[in-house]
Amino acid sequence: MNVIDNEIAYNLLRLLETPGLGVVKTNSIIDLAGNNQQAFLDFFKDETRLRLVLTEKQLAAFYSTEEQVVHVWQRLLEKEVKFLTALDEGYPSFLRARLGKNTPPLLMILGNPQLLGKPSAGFCGSRKASEKGLATAHDCADQLASKGINIVSGYAAGVDMATHRAALECGGTTTLVLCEGILHFAIKRDLKDLWDWEKIVVVSEFSPGMPWSVQNAMQRNKTICALISSMILIESTSKGGSIEAGRSCLKMGVPLFAPVYDEMPETAVGNQELLNQGARKLFKKSKTNRANMTDVFSAIFQDQPTAPICAQKYKIEKNPGGQLSLFENKGDYK
Repeated sequence: MNVIDNEIAYNLLRLLETPGLGVVKTNSIIDLAGNNQQAFLDFFKDETRLRLVLTEKQLAAFYSTEEQVVHVWQRLLEKEVKFLTALDEGYPSFLRARLGKNTPPLLMILGNPQLLGKPSAGFCGSRKASEKGLATAHDCADQLASKGINIVSGYAAGVDMATHRAALECGGTTTLVLCEGILHFAIKRDLKDLWDWEKIVVVSEFSPGMPWSVQNAMQRNKTICALISSMILIESTSKGGSIEAGRSCLKMGVPLFAPVYDEMPETAVGNQELLNQGARKLFKKSKTNRANMTDVFSAIFQDQPTAPICAQKYKIEKNPGGQLSLFENKGDYK
């Protein structure tokens, strides 16, 4: 990472750490700079430019927090945190397209940032999923990761952890999107035996020292939705983060798949609700009792403006007829 990239990330961190400022205000400065790196840096070399967007109170707060930001910055560098800014060429364009003014201006990263460019599928669901729910999540993630699809989830207990683990068990890759600051990150016991920094990327959009919160978790789920080309939802309840993630996918136009099967927990009514709102039903192949992922693969690789451009670099196996299909028969989950 060159000096100018460091300066951009550092100044973005200064803005985001300033009380009274936030993502929307920071993005407004990026917009005024015309998304140009040097023009953005010029704001911090000429106070009159900052006065165009910051009030006197905000400007005073910006300068008063610099010592604190320097300390945080040093901690980030010591932990070898990488930075990806909304001004970088490699920043995921689909984040901008889907999140608009709420696009995270600064992503803080541990692990392999190149995974953010892979075609990806997301998973969201109950922290207390049933055994059948966890098995379904594991099966879907295994099939996707085995074909080179990156698995994106939120590093929480239950469905998230099952899918991260499934991806790594088959030699695939996974993205862990945090709902807290990157300085709070620790490798959890559930994944420790499979940990490989080349196959994992940890991402946080939040202030480095920010603790977990419900609000952060909701925002994190929107970021997951914006990073992926399809979402599989497991055992969502009628309220909470999972169903809101499903609704966000539908709003963004991200294909959402919601399996419904026998013996689902009584509380897991969110999947059916989302099916009524536009989610797609996930089927299984009766002969193998495994999920039929044909429609999911097709959703990932279809030509959409908001889909990762790099998806064109990847291929999946085709059946003898040349179709993007792994199975030929469909049947409801039972």
